[in-house]
Amino acid sequence: MIDITLDTKIADLLNSHEDMKDILIDINPKFKKLNNPVLRRTVAKLATIKQAAIVGGMQPLELVNILRGKFDQPLIGDDESDTKDTQEAPKWIAQEPKESINANELLDQEDNPLAKSFNILREFEAGDILSIASDFKPQPLMDEFEAKGFKVYCQEITDKEFVTYVKK
Repeated sequence: MIDITLDTKIADLLNSHEDMKDILIDINPKFKKLNNPVLRRTVAKLATIKQAAIVGGMQPLELVNILRGKFDQPLIGDDESDTKDTQEAPKWIAQEPKESINANELLDQEDNPLAKSFNILREFEAGDILSIASDFKPQPLMDEFEAKGFKVYCQEITDKEFVTYVKK
C-alpha cells in the first residue's frame, strides 16, 4: 500500500488496492462517479485526494485520515488550508456564457468533460465564458483550467448543483 497523503493521485490509490473504489464509495456516496470508466481514465489521473475530498464535500484531512486509518497508517495533523470557498463571486460571471455544457451528461455518455471544455475554449475569443453544470464541485478540472491561465469560479447553487464558469 502506498503512503496516503493529500497529494496522492486517485488513480494511484485505485491501483494500489483492488477494493479501493468500493472503499471510497463507502466513505462517501458522491464517489460513485468512480464507477464511470471515462472519469477513472481521465480525471482520476489528475485528481489528488485533496481535490476528491472537495468534490465530495469533505474536508481533505478527514478523507486522508479515514483512508490512512483503514490501512494502519498513522493519522496526520491538522490541515492548515481552509477548503471553504470564501472567494467573492467575480463580476464577470454575470456575463452571458457563450456556451454551456453539463459535465454529468457528458460522463453518462462516457465523454470527457475536460477534453470537451478545452475543445470549446480553444475556439473562444478573449473574454468569452464557458459554463459547466455538474452535481459536484469539479476541483480537478478547475485546477487544470487555472493552470492553463483561464479565470475560474465555481458557484454552489445547492449541495447537488454547481455551475463552474471558465473565462478565456
